[in-house]
Amino acid sequence: MKLKDGVTVWLNGALNDPIVKILAKNSQLTKVQLETLLIDVLSENMSDKQLKYDDKAALRLTKAKISRGSFNRTLKQSRENVIKSIYTVLLLGYLGVFESTTLDPYLEIANKLHEYVEAHQNVPSKEGELKDHQKVIEIIRNELETSLKRLSSTSEGPL
Repeated sequence: MKLKDGVTVWLNGALNDPIVKILAKNSQLTKVQLETLLIDVLSENMSDKQLKYDDKAALRLTKAKISRGSFNRTLKQSRENVIKSIYTVLLLGYLGVFESTTLDPYLEIANKLHEYVEAHQNVPSKEGELKDHQKVIEIIRNELETSLKRLSSTSEGPL
């Protein structure tokens, strides 16, 4: 049960992250599909053995028992949505849409997300530096949330 506890804690933290919520809400994945995809990837990385799909289904956050078939269908749907999203990005790049200034706000957010992830990975060990670093992370997170909400709330949007 140690794996289930670790996965549950990580999933709850990830799925309740304000930035993840905004990104997921505006993605091609449903919450269940995202959770299922994360379980599939995370369980492979956290477990020292290959898990069966029955075991992966048991890792879902829902209280109800999920069948292996249901888990596999949801996983298949999430993978298809991810692939379609990637092909959409490739198509837009091929057609030159990314060279348009209308995508600049999205590219700026992508850079800010990268900066945010790097800030989380490069946590200083000294106490004085840690407080300043946490303030920087908080500022970046607030900027990200504000920018993502602004972009996702515009019905016409930059595209």
